[in-house]
Amino acid sequence: MNAAQCRMARAALQIGVRELAETAKVSPATIVRFEASGELKERTIDAIRVALEAAGVEFIAENGGGAGVRLQKPAAPAIPAEDLNASNDE
Repeated sequence: MNAAQCRMARAALQIGVRELAETAKVSPATIVRFEASGELKERTIDAIRVALEAAGVEFIAENGGGAGVRLQKPAAPAIPAEDLNASNDE
């Protein structure tokens, strides 16, 4: 994850610096510093990345089109055991 991906992830999730900082257990100033310069200790970047992933973001690696983010697909709702039948068999 880089600084631009962090900003994009926050925008996609519609969360502020304070909310991300609280979830990642870092200070809001740490988030601001990372998004401005991209420089933090690796373990701090990992904590921010894990918090964003837990909130529903997937990070897309550089693949010629630039690194990015996307929201995770919501999980399909589970079918209760009593409703399982051939018509909803996957």
